[in-house]
Amino acid sequence: MTACSQGWISRRTFLSSAAGTGLIMAFPLVDQAEAAERGGGDTRRLLRVHAREQWDARPPRQRAQILNRPPNRIVIHHTATANTKDYSLEHAYRLSRLLQRFHMERNGWDDIGEQLTISRGGHVMEGRNHTLAAIKSGRHVVGAQVRGHNHHTIGIESEGTYSNAPIPAPLWYSLVDTCVWLCHAYDLNPFLAIRGHRDFNATECPGDVLYAALPYLRKEVARRLRRLNKWLPAHGTRPIRPNIKVPAFPKPPPPPKPPKIPIVGRTKNRTGR
Repeated sequence: MTACSQGWISRRTFLSSAAGTGLIMAFPLVDQAEAAERGGGDTRRLLRVHAREQWDARPPRQRAQILNRPPNRIVIHHTATANTKDYSLEHAYRLSRLLQRFHMERNGWDDIGEQLTISRGGHVMEGRNHTLAAIKSGRHVVGAQVRGHNHHTIGIESEGTYSNAPIPAPLWYSLVDTCVWLCHAYDLNPFLAIRGHRDFNATECPGDVLYAALPYLRKEVARRLRRLNKWLPAHGTRPIRPNIKVPAFPKPPPPPKPPKIPIVGRTKNRTGR
């Protein structure tokens, strides 16, 4: 029986699993209602990050630059690709290969530009080489995703085009989980750290719909971080960085009923009826 299946996780399990197989993290959810909304009554949320080896990444032209410090901003992108209905893991792997090929052959970059990619099915993939190892060690892999700001930003590509289209629920939930993980690993305040690509460059990315959802994303991540900081010691695990406390974020307003952002695939109301 694994630590995750027992309902708690060790510090090592929280940050990593077997080399080459990606990462597996477990996070507590906000409440039973959210757990039910995600399709079950379990108040734990397992986030798997698939390593480059799993999606068969090609070798980079050269090793990524790794800075001995964390990033201070998490930048949300959309891929501006088709809003596919294929939510499979196989499609997610193809997406990562497609993005890497485009970035290397069309843009002439050394590797895929972003550090992390999330498919519309909610599958999270490692992007630029050495990203997972850098996150585990609190360091920063320099990507190619925000012109003029790559040395202090970590980028998340969200599959799809969100100029008008709603955000798929699996993608949204994984985006929340991924931001919780990054904010915790790097000790970031989500109200300051989480930004859209258009905040740095002249672009429509990540689309009007996803950009309008960022305030709710920040509030949700902050709420989860407060819960996580209480949950880890109660389950026999010290905080990831015991000498650093999660910042005391401003208390968010009551959660929307439901959030006024278009997310498809949710239950119609909190009771599921």
